[in-house]
Amino acid sequence: MGLELYLDLLSQGCRMVYIFAKKNNIPFEFKHVELFKGQPYREEFGKVNILKKVPALKDGTFTLAESTAILLYLSQKYHTPDHWYPSDLQKRAQVDEYLSWHHTNIRANAPKTLWIKVLIPLFTGQTLPSEKLQNVLKELATSLKQFEEKFLQDKPFIVGSEISLADLVAIVELMQPIGVGCDIFEDRPKLLEWRSRVEEAVGKELFQEAHKMILNIKELRNIQVDPHLKEHLAPVLMKMLK
Repeated sequence: MGLELYLDLLSQGCRMVYIFAKKNNIPFEFKHVELFKGQPYREEFGKVNILKKVPALKDGTFTLAESTAILLYLSQKYHTPDHWYPSDLQKRAQVDEYLSWHHTNIRANAPKTLWIKVLIPLFTGQTLPSEKLQNVLKELATSLKQFEEKFLQDKPFIVGSEISLADLVAIVELMQPIGVGCDIFEDRPKLLEWRSRVEEAVGKELFQEAHKMILNIKELRNIQVDPHLKEHLAPVLMKMLK
């Protein structure tokens, strides 16, 4: 049995795994798990990932959840170029440092733009006051300032002259606001230049392919959501933004 990746490219975690595998010519079978159809909650997928989340990996009888863990597994099993997850102790520590910071900063704020503008109206039928979005963008602005000053500084990429897993994780997350019309790169020339370098390093065609769905996210307003999923997620989404 070969490598199987269970993905839905609406998910930023899935996109980073997909981009990394494709960029590094890692052979895999794409298993599409459609989030809005509630497929992660079905019994069949639960055998792959009991957490009922994507992305998920199956390599023979071995299974793995969580995007960062999957990226690290792939990088080490397939001996991808060193710049992704450097063998140099201090450079690797810098990647680890960013990945640790990311979850409580960029990831804690960037996806909320999608929730507010698309998912909550889709799942609950309610439109949130504009103040909610402004508050989220304000918190995200703080994280972006820290990202530029602490991690990017005056370097081409987070760990220096070449792209790493840190850059990939960061850029994919920051495309969530872009998809719903919040241009967080506007008036941030350093950040915009970094984005261009990351896209170039990944390959513009691959980058656009992976982000095609998120950049057309407004089309989801007319999608039919699985009713059981809607019932499950509506109160969760509302609670997260109280």
